Formats: sequence, structure tokens, C-alpha cells
Amino acid sequence: MGSIQWYPGHIAKAERDLKEQLKKVDLVLEVRDARIPLSSHHPLLLNWIGSKPRLLVLNRVDLIPETIKNSWTKWFQQKGESAYFTNAKQGEGVRPILRAATNLGEVINQKRKEKGMLPRPVRAVVLGFPNVGKSALINRLLGRKVAPSARRVGITRQLKWVRISPTIELLDAPGVIPSRLEDQEAAVKLAICEDIGEAAYDNQLIATAFIALLQELKNLEPLHTRYGLEVGLETAEDYIEKLAKHRYQEDKERCALQILNDFRQGLMGVISLELPPVEDK
Repeated sequence: MGSIQWYPGHIAKAERDLKEQLKKVDLVLEVRDARIPLSSHHPLLLNWIGSKPRLLVLNRVDLIPETIKNSWTKWFQQKGESAYFTNAKQGEGVRPILRAATNLGEVINQKRKEKGMLPRPVRAVVLGFPNVGKSALINRLLGRKVAPSARRVGITRQLKWVRISPTIELLDAPGVIPSRLEDQEAAVKLAICEDIGEAAYDNQLIATAFIALLQELKNLEPLHTRYGLEVGLETAEDYIEKLAKHRYQEDKERCALQILNDFRQGLMGVISLELPPVEDK
């Protein structure tokens, strides 16, 4: 498979602007895709934020099985981290994030008071890859729509502060991706979930990778249920060719796009593409 890369100029500029704004930030909300909690972690994010407090938000919890959610919760707890699962589109799981941010704000302002400084609203930033649901989360935290939200990558361009409560100000930042996607396995999963730009990849190759990943995870029932066509011993490429003949007048591109869109919109049911790693004893 060809290398997946996508780094348009506005993303590069956004990264520079973001690093400048991070100097003014007290708290970071890192938003990842619950279907791929590891692959949707920006590899440079921890370097950028340093010692600032961080809340980990795993969005699109409605698209993964409850058992997998529980497994990830335990895995992150073992790493000393609390994961906040959300369905930002519907507002599920947002209130605990607001409470946690408010509590952290109180701690920060107590430290300011001890230094003889006046309290002020806590400045938080929402960070993550494009299209993981950052704007939808901000709109839910605020209780009204202020941040533009769309499936198209890069829709949030300008950095702006939004007051979400008397004690919290939130910075809505554009999605950022690394200058090079070194981990191509992660890049493929990001493309399957539409968390990077469409121009970065070939739909047929990514749909093939998706089916191969389901084969690896031994979870092919969603394909059978959705399309009425079982995956046998054939390769993922053969399955797309067979399904294209079966339903799409042999149009493999249309077939591939349909598979990807059905997965992304949850029309195949709940599917996790990553399981918590088994730690070596």
C-alpha cells in the first residue's frame, strides 16, 4: 500500500499558531476516536503540552461495543489515566468532563491565590486529529452551537476562545496531524475512520485494509449482515471484487466508498478496530 501523507498548508500554520497559544493554556482536553484509541493519539501532543493537566476524551463511544469500552477503561486505569467516553453528537458523557475541568480549575485558582494572584477563568484547549469530534464536544460543553462541525476535514480553521462557563474558557483549535505519518499502520486506521484528509489515500486500498483488519480481528459478521455476502477464504481484495459484482455493477470504487461510509456512519453496527494491548508480564 502506498504511503498515506496529508499535510496541507493551513494545518502547518495551525500547528505553529497552536504552539503559541498553548503557552496561555492551563488545561488540555485531548480528544481521540474511541474506535482507535491508540492510533488517534497525536505522537507529539505530550511534548507540546509538557506538564499541563490533561483530560483524555474518547469520542464516538456509540460506535464501539460496551465490552470493549470497559476493557479500554481498565487498560487506561492501569496506566494511571481516567478515560472519559463521549458521544459528543448526542451529548452523552459530556457532563463528567465539565465537572473534571471545573475541579481542575479550582485547583489551579487555589495555586494562583496562594501566589497572591486573583482568580480567573481556566483556559482549556481541545486538541486532536481532524474530524474526531472536537467541535461537537465544544458545542455540547457550551450548550449551544458556536464551533463549526462537519464531516469534512479541516473545517475548523481559526483559533478562537469560547466561554463555556463562568470558570472555564475553551480554545477551539483546528485538527492537527503530524508533519509525517511515520506509523503507517495507525495512518491506515485513521483513514478508515476518516480522521485524516480524504486526499491522502485511495478508497479501494483503505476499504481493502478495513476488511483485512476485520479478518484479523475475527469479526466478519458485520459485512455478512450488511451486504448479505459472506467473506470466505478469499482475500480482502477478492471480497471487494465479489461484492462489486454482487451489488454495484462491478464498480469497485463505488463499492469501496460504500463500505467505508457504512462503517463510518455506524450502519454496520458497533465495531472496534483496536483492542487494549496485552502487556508483557
